[in-house]
Amino acid sequence: MMNREIHRVCFLLGLPRSGTTLLANLLQQHPEIAAPPEPWLMLALQAFGTVDHRHPAGGRLIRAATSEFLGRIDRTLVCRALADAAYGQYLALAGKRLLLDKTPRNWLVLDFLESVYPRSPQILLMRNPYAIAASLKTTWGIPLESATCPPAIASCLADLALGQPAGAVASSLADLVLGLPVLAAHRGRSQTLVVHYEGLVTRTEAEISHLTSWLGCEPVGEPSVTAKVDELPFSLFGDRKILERRTTDGRSVQAWRDELSVEEMQAVTDLVGTELLTHLGYGEDLWYAQRVGVVDKGPQVTAEYRAIFRGCLDFLNGSTAPEGLSAESGEQGDAIQRWSDNVLPGADVSIANEAKRLVESKREQRAQLVSLIAARLHETLSC
Repeated sequence: MMNREIHRVCFLLGLPRSGTTLLANLLQQHPEIAAPPEPWLMLALQAFGTVDHRHPAGGRLIRAATSEFLGRIDRTLVCRALADAAYGQYLALAGKRLLLDKTPRNWLVLDFLESVYPRSPQILLMRNPYAIAASLKTTWGIPLESATCPPAIASCLADLALGQPAGAVASSLADLVLGLPVLAAHRGRSQTLVVHYEGLVTRTEAEISHLTSWLGCEPVGEPSVTAKVDELPFSLFGDRKILERRTTDGRSVQAWRDELSVEEMQAVTDLVGTELLTHLGYGEDLWYAQRVGVVDKGPQVTAEYRAIFRGCLDFLNGSTAPEGLSAESGEQGDAIQRWSDNVLPGADVSIANEAKRLVESKREQRAQLVSLIAARLHETLSC
């Protein structure tokens, strides 16, 4: 059991498609635990002061002004007060003691989360990366492009860097490439309990009993997958497939072997890396993948993917930009596209032509970025 200090919030960490909705649903059946679908509160607070560039007051001005103001006080205390107020009001309305914040992409702001809630308990749910990738493919339709096809992944990453809608594909892959090693490194935290999806679906009652006890709650009997999920049916977030389940299913542990082709297994192996797969305890699954044709291309391939994905995320956040491209090109290009799309029939032809020219300029920027990423991947994969 963890420290008996009374906590009001516990963070459930885990990648998207790793089973966090299932675990949250099982835990929220306890009379003391509330588990809203996905608050995303810490992600919003970490970006406090950042608003859309189309804000009438000016996105840059708002960011500069709030940064200057908050720079004179303790920003962490402000964020903690805001979070406490939000979590506290939710708990008061729910009539429960402990809020479980299940936001899969909190891996992006773990350092910030630690600074705001340094003593809060965390549950870290780990799942076989091959199974996560298979779920991304079958549930969200995320294409697992072969790592031997640099132009395909380069195009995907270019969309991410330039803020295109297709960047959702790259964001999902970024969870595996960048989020998984971040969470793996977080396992040693003193108040973090690691739970494995494979054990959760095969030993459900024992795992939930252990978790509730660790959280300082008295066990209340066997949880049910079919129990009422208060908000999930009406939320934009969380896995609604859980609403169709009648029980946990251990068959999901090995389903990825039928759902992924050898080429897709190769892509996952390259993106995650054999070292991390083994380190996380999935060496047997790696051995199966290698037995059906997957090869180990070495750590330099995975390292290059991580560097490129990190560079694209930094570019998207405006902190860095590939040589020759402006970090604002995504925002500017989107605005230009909207301008072009909204040109009314009969408007001045010169204005419409100028809009189209600027849109073409953005396409050239994207092509340049695709070429840059593809060249780096090709160089690495050719070693």
